[in-house]
Amino acid sequence: MTQKYRITLLPGDGIGPEIMSVTVEVLKVIGKQCDIQFEFSEALMGGAAIDATGEPLPADTLEMCRNSDAVLLAAIGGYKWDNLPRHQRPETGLLALRSGLGLFANLRPATILPQLVDASTLKPEVVAGVDIMVVRELTGGIYFGKPKGVFATETGEQRGVNTMAYTSAEIDRIGRVAFETARKRRGKLCSVDKANVLEVSQLWRDRIILLSSEYPDVELSHLYVDNAAMQLVRAPKQFDTIVTGNLFGDILSDAAAMLTGSIGMLPSASLGASGPGVFEPVHGSAPDIAGQDKANPLAQALSAAMMLKYGLNELAAAEKIEQAVMQVLDGGYRTGDIMSDFSGTLGMKMLGCRAMGEALIGVLENSNND
Repeated sequence: MTQKYRITLLPGDGIGPEIMSVTVEVLKVIGKQCDIQFEFSEALMGGAAIDATGEPLPADTLEMCRNSDAVLLAAIGGYKWDNLPRHQRPETGLLALRSGLGLFANLRPATILPQLVDASTLKPEVVAGVDIMVVRELTGGIYFGKPKGVFATETGEQRGVNTMAYTSAEIDRIGRVAFETARKRRGKLCSVDKANVLEVSQLWRDRIILLSSEYPDVELSHLYVDNAAMQLVRAPKQFDTIVTGNLFGDILSDAAAMLTGSIGMLPSASLGASGPGVFEPVHGSAPDIAGQDKANPLAQALSAAMMLKYGLNELAAAEKIEQAVMQVLDGGYRTGDIMSDFSGTLGMKMLGCRAMGEALIGVLENSNND
């Protein structure tokens, strides 16, 4: 029986429409092969929405997302909107989307594919075999805490305030996601905080320790965030699953991403207790190459695979996309961001965004005929 899913597409800005176009074509092929019918609806978000409506997340876009089975987001933002008031910036729309859908858990894998070891800026012996999952709390912490803003003091000075705050319930729910994720991986969880100086981090650590009694099969460790950043660069293979708050997770997940050599290869999933998740590549909108057919669409395609796996429970379809990406890389195809200094001597071929999409589709179609 054909499975039917409503997917909201948010192409956004910069390279977003290019990589989204490739991924939709990939999903259409996957749908035919796996007896899945996708109903795609496109909506405005980010700078494109600001230009059209004056808002980074129009109410009808959020409503469309709420009524879908999953949301596939490409990229938002760009220099054009950097000087707008904060409430009108594209990034504010992203925070509103996460909050509006109740997406409290962000899963960010950082896996060194064997074909791309040489693309990393670190030595191969340091990064080969790295497979990390960062579980970031997404709707609490300093980005959402109150009070916040810029205020005038009694002396006439301006004072900027942001509040880092977490409740025990917020910590417990992200902690459970992290323990369950670690349990499905290699059974190791590192909780990252700053408990030596922040009371909110002490509560975080206390709650994670309390939760650990429910997961005796998961090995729990703790690191302060500054040490965790250092260890990610010094010895990344020590990590399996990392759980941390919103601010620290924002920073550490990007650091982990760069171990791979390019954030153009990395997907992410943002999940809530119920309802649709949002699946997006971790890279930005890259306005400097937008419209030039230079973008890497693989992270967007892998985000679609995460959508199939974590959002729709279509594991076989997800694996087809993941295997197709591996086979394209095995075939020596690269976009500019993953061409290492050695690629030319190894006979690698550089492709543009559309051609990389065609290569993916070619692999999928050939594998279905085998």
